[in-house]
Amino acid sequence: MKSGKFKALLLCAALVGAFNQVQAADQFLALPSYRVGPYAAGGSGFYGGAIDYFNLVNANGGVNGVKILWEECETEYNPSRGIECYERLKTKNGGATMVEPLSTGIAYGVLDRLVQDKIPMTTLGYGRSDAANGKVFPYVFPLITSYWNQAAAMIKYLADKEGGYAKLKGKKIVHLYHDSAFGKEPLPVLEAQAKQYGFELIKIAVAPPGSEQQSQWLQIRQAKPDHVILWGWGVMNSVAIKTAQRNGFPREKMLGVWWAGSEEDMIPSGEAAKGYTSMTFNTPGNYPLIDEIRKKVYAPGKGNLADQARIGSVYHMRGLTAGILWVEAIRVAQDKFGKGKTMSGDQIRWGLENLNVDEARQKALGAFGMFPTVKTSCDDHEGSGAVKVQQWDGKKWIAITPNWVVGDKALTRKLVDESSAAYAAEKKITPGCMK
Repeated sequence: MKSGKFKALLLCAALVGAFNQVQAADQFLALPSYRVGPYAAGGSGFYGGAIDYFNLVNANGGVNGVKILWEECETEYNPSRGIECYERLKTKNGGATMVEPLSTGIAYGVLDRLVQDKIPMTTLGYGRSDAANGKVFPYVFPLITSYWNQAAAMIKYLADKEGGYAKLKGKKIVHLYHDSAFGKEPLPVLEAQAKQYGFELIKIAVAPPGSEQQSQWLQIRQAKPDHVILWGWGVMNSVAIKTAQRNGFPREKMLGVWWAGSEEDMIPSGEAAKGYTSMTFNTPGNYPLIDEIRKKVYAPGKGNLADQARIGSVYHMRGLTAGILWVEAIRVAQDKFGKGKTMSGDQIRWGLENLNVDEARQKALGAFGMFPTVKTSCDDHEGSGAVKVQQWDGKKWIAITPNWVVGDKALTRKLVDESSAAYAAEKKITPGCMK
């Protein structure tokens, strides 16, 4: 009997302990992630980085004592599965207070549900570019740089290489793109700038996942373009680089979207990748924050990446950046609504809309220069618009633009206003700032 009572007491204590753990880790974030399939490298690296940052924050006591709680749900980068995961996660643990699907297709699929559910969604470096207008999309945050500003920065970089925008006249630029919402997203900017500067834009689609591109590169070889923009993702990227080599196209004339600029894209490409360039919103290198994660997260065995060689890689650093911005939004929300309290989705939405991660804050976080400074507002849910260009030297990425590059933001803002106004009219939304 005594033994039975003792076991019962132990069980009770374990249950109370588990309950208290959940209560302590009470800021719940939903992660409809993907770690299998053709895009597994991107998903595992990104979410691995974000979770590493959560573990670091929790190891340091949380956000004013509030621990981060999260749950993943495997989407395989499939929009229908992503919507199912969103619905499954949104009511868990007292209700999700933020979501990040890392998929343009999934983001489009859940976008209309966010206002009703009062859950903010970040789309870090992807998704609908016109969601930068918070008056129309109050719960969507395409943080750092949208596809439209990235495309404008690409054209600026290519123009600078040629000697100025005027030198683009008569040039041929191929847009080799993943045939999806993701691949088509930059077209309004590329088409507008082709008309403005007189270059020929040649659009060539690649059916996902992009493991076969011989016919596309035959078209490129026949067109003899001056530049190829590779708007790829997953296996499509290494296939494009190796197929370009087989067709004699110089990698120095290729410029990838930042989802076509990771170590996981380059290493399988071997020597064919040397000299290839891509956009990025992270500066390659090591940072005090990464050293702290090695010491406080990986040394105790709490790291999320199975392969520690990926620590500080492009995808991992991108996930760390996401984690920083999410936690800063929680911190900003707490400053307004109550330090040490769990924030609601609406309160975190306010925090995301009032971010100011300046150089001083980056230094305090051990991440100075790792990503551009971010300052959001109701009018600007993006917060930056700046990028860098990096080049693969055969072993690692090197930033070849010392300063952050910003394209024609007047053009992209005009497109944002026009597109968001059309969306508001279609959905019968009265634009305005939320309090």
